[in-house]
Amino acid sequence: MIRFDRITSIPSVLNGQPTIRGMRLSVRRVIEALAVYPDWNDLRREYPDLEPEDIRQALEFAAQNLDDSVEPLEAA
Repeated sequence: MIRFDRITSIPSVLNGQPTIRGMRLSVRRVIEALAVYPDWNDLRREYPDLEPEDIRQALEFAAQNLDDSVEPLEAA
């Protein structure tokens, strides 16, 4: 079992969405930002309070919460 000690869910912060260390920065936003800033150093310049372990746990948390069902895709 993976321990997510940097991922918090507090009802009064972003309506209980999973956040990084209780900040008003959701795990979802970190994952979205990684698409824009794939270089962690660039991401951390944009979000200076983020630490490398925050990013790693956000990715791991997102992976753990993906549905394992297979969705058929149409060929282009």
